[in-house]
Amino acid sequence: MPQLSQKTRDQLPDRDFAYIDSRGRRRLPINDEAHVRNALSRFNQTAFEDEAARDLARTRLLKAAKKYGIVPVGFMTGQLTNARMRGEVDARAVEVRTLPTGVITFLLADIEDSTGLVRSLGDRYGGLLADARRLLRTAIRSAGGREVDTRADEMFAVFEQAPSALGAALAVQRKVQLRTWPDGIKVRIRIGLHTGEPTLTDTGYVGLAVNTAARVCFAAHGGQIVLSSAARKAVEASMPAGVGFRDLGLHELQGLPAAEALFQVEAADLPTDFPAPRTVS
Repeated sequence: MPQLSQKTRDQLPDRDFAYIDSRGRRRLPINDEAHVRNALSRFNQTAFEDEAARDLARTRLLKAAKKYGIVPVGFMTGQLTNARMRGEVDARAVEVRTLPTGVITFLLADIEDSTGLVRSLGDRYGGLLADARRLLRTAIRSAGGREVDTRADEMFAVFEQAPSALGAALAVQRKVQLRTWPDGIKVRIRIGLHTGEPTLTDTGYVGLAVNTAARVCFAAHGGQIVLSSAARKAVEASMPAGVGFRDLGLHELQGLPAAEALFQVEAADLPTDFPAPRTVS
């Protein structure tokens, strides 16, 4: 199958893609028969933001397959078996119930300028994303954390101990720096840590602590680790050697009821100069 050049890809209308995420990134081209077949084979390797997005992409892909006379028997078997889908939902509920409760620490990580990386790498971005996820998962699991959710270029994890979350964050940034990425591209991951006591439901964590963790991550820049005041207090008693904090001041974070004190993690082998936090103030 001939690869789409970036110019050709940019000229395609939105209807020629099975999936367009909330940031406008277009995935799974379906502009001709060859690309529809490719999209069918790559569907399960694509990270969707949620089940609604997956369902919509599946519908668009099946319509495109019908247009080109493709009978996706294997795809239908794998995707549209109701019993299997119900089993996946039930398994997810069982897994969620084993997540830690009480006062815990969230780690949220996000690849900075993933849209620019997609433009640079095209279809090869999927391989870079998979490598970044493996790196994150290894660091999280090695530190005793649990992966809660992964959507597109974001990963959400939880730790029973705040120092373990900090250790995972440091490991991620160090490994990202040492890694050689395709075409010499610089991959930068922003990380936010927050400690709180959320509510655990059958679908996952809910509550102000979750929202705060997301906003703290959003405030960070690629290569930076930012902590809330609660997370900083939780790790103070067990700080790794050579690691300190820089006070970034009070900041208004979107959707939160009060200003939040933010702190940057600093270590001799990590970058220390970043712009001001990305906040609403």
